[in-house]
Amino acid sequence: MATGKEFVDFILDQLSGLPGVRTRAMMGEYVLYYQEKVVGGLYDNRLLVKPVSSALALVKNPVLEPPYPGAKPLLLIENVEDRKFLTDIVKTVAAQLPAPKPKKSK
Repeated sequence: MATGKEFVDFILDQLSGLPGVRTRAMMGEYVLYYQEKVVGGLYDNRLLVKPVSSALALVKNPVLEPPYPGAKPLLLIENVEDRKFLTDIVKTVAAQLPAPKPKKSK
C-alpha cells in the first residue's frame, strides 16, 4: 500500500514550524528531508526516521521496522498527532547526521 497524499500533507502540516522540511516522492513513497538531510520517510502511511541514538532515547518503547522488505529497519514514530514531539524528533535526528555532500557541478 503506497502512502496517501493526505498522510503526507498531514505530516508536513505537523512539521510546518520547522523551516526546510520537505518530501520527495520516490516509487509511491516519500523521503523526508530537513535542512537537506534525509531524516526518514513516509512508507505505507507510517513515519519512519533514522534510528540514531539520540532519537531512540526520545522514544519510550522504540520499534524498528523496515520501510520495505529487505531494507534496514528505521524507527517507527507512532505518535504523529503530537506536533512538538514530531518537531523534536526530526531536529534530533538531523542534528546527529552529517552535513549533506555538496552537489557536483557538471
